[in-house]
Amino acid sequence: MCELLGMSANVPTDICFSFTGLMQRGGETGPHRDGWGIAFYEGKGLRDFHDPEPSCDSEIAQLIKNHPIKSKTVISHIRQANVGEICLENTHPFTRELWGYTWTFAHNGQLDAKLFDLPVSFYKPVGTTDSEYAFCWLLGEVRRAFPERPDDFAEVSALIARCADQLRELGVFNMLLTESEYLFAYCTTKLAWITRRAPFGKASLTDAELTVNFREETNTTDVVTVIATEPLTDNEEWTALAEGEMITFMDGEPVRFS
Repeated sequence: MCELLGMSANVPTDICFSFTGLMQRGGETGPHRDGWGIAFYEGKGLRDFHDPEPSCDSEIAQLIKNHPIKSKTVISHIRQANVGEICLENTHPFTRELWGYTWTFAHNGQLDAKLFDLPVSFYKPVGTTDSEYAFCWLLGEVRRAFPERPDDFAEVSALIARCADQLRELGVFNMLLTESEYLFAYCTTKLAWITRRAPFGKASLTDAELTVNFREETNTTDVVTVIATEPLTDNEEWTALAEGEMITFMDGEPVRFS
């Protein structure tokens, strides 16, 4: 299985602390040695990095760990391959354009071969993973139902949840998906989240000897939510998503569609 990491914040924020923990699981404290990737949004712009090498040994991962790229929405993934060879085109997260926005997707799990019976039309996979195929099908369903970006995202969120439910019937489907503003987190087996806001405190990583006092790094109005396959810290209370649950985040807060 792979591992996911996402962030939604109300102000541009770096993810160096959380990524430091995640990258250790890419071959050091975990078995996910088959590539990694990360995508940072700057408005509608996207800055993304991919490497088919283990993140614990990757010089590119070291750059991300040490260089504070600030973003309001981030998706990252470390891979333990099951479908598709280890190569750059099979490295998450995957991206496609819709409505003039770059959508980014990462998946943890494995889906039955019946997945490939689902029709893909506008979006075609570049690689050979079940994950990318699922993304192409899902985003194609969104495009078919909404040729133009709607003002109200409630129906879009509901459609994505229905598509995720359908994919969950084919196996394990834990997902992070965003178009830059909304971050959709869907759980089949493992996905947890934590929201940090004032009064901020200290957090200690589980996978590395690193503690940060967020009170020294933030303003009192900052809101930052981090989503991960497994909690990244050992001194904070994370909330686990239930099986079949999807939460949509925007500006660090869960979105309550009416």
